[in-house]
Amino acid sequence: MGFSDIFKNRFLSQVNNISPASALVTMAVAIVLGLVIFIVYKKTFKGVMYSSSFNMSLLLMTVITSVIIMTISSNVVLSLGMVGALSIIRFRTVIKDPIDIMYLFWAISIGIIVGAGQYIFAAICVVVIGVLCFVMSIMKSKERMYLLVIRYDMSAIKVIDKAIKSINGKVRNKTVTKSKIETIVEVDSKVVEGNFVERLGSTNGVISAVLVNYNGEYSE
Repeated sequence: MGFSDIFKNRFLSQVNNISPASALVTMAVAIVLGLVIFIVYKKTFKGVMYSSSFNMSLLLMTVITSVIIMTISSNVVLSLGMVGALSIIRFRTVIKDPIDIMYLFWAISIGIIVGAGQYIFAAICVVVIGVLCFVMSIMKSKERMYLLVIRYDMSAIKVIDKAIKSINGKVRNKTVTKSKIETIVEVDSKVVEGNFVERLGSTNGVISAVLVNYNGEYSE
């Protein structure tokens, strides 16, 4: 028996069958912990536009990752093939907020831990990180972000650009027509505290200036 035969018989042919009961338990734990991540993200979200589809993807990602890890751990040959298959996948969705990357990594990590059968450790990680997210959310509660929607004509372009730079605003959308321009800018709560919006609204060439938060409240 040569080396290739030994490698095939002792390594590549090792298959650990996954029982239906263990698969259901793993998926159930992943669903429960994924729901915790779902709730934490929804309760601690402080951005401008809450995305329910992104939050739902965190739950599904936790479950799917646990299933992949559980399957890979049962068969060495399958694990090698899975690595090659996953290497061609490219995640092309634009992540605008860096904190969303943390939640993605959190969901994937919990899925890996659950898929490896470390249920208690996964639960501890979810609780600790969840509490940390709530603490960070409370500390950041005064830094709520708003959307500033400005409608103006061509004569006020330079004035508006200068005003946006003065408040360190981030342009999220800009629509240009023949008669007017509409710019949507992300700003922080400091703009609300002053009379910036009122002064901007009274500027020559500005049709309207509306400040909106993600809960739908606005000032004009």
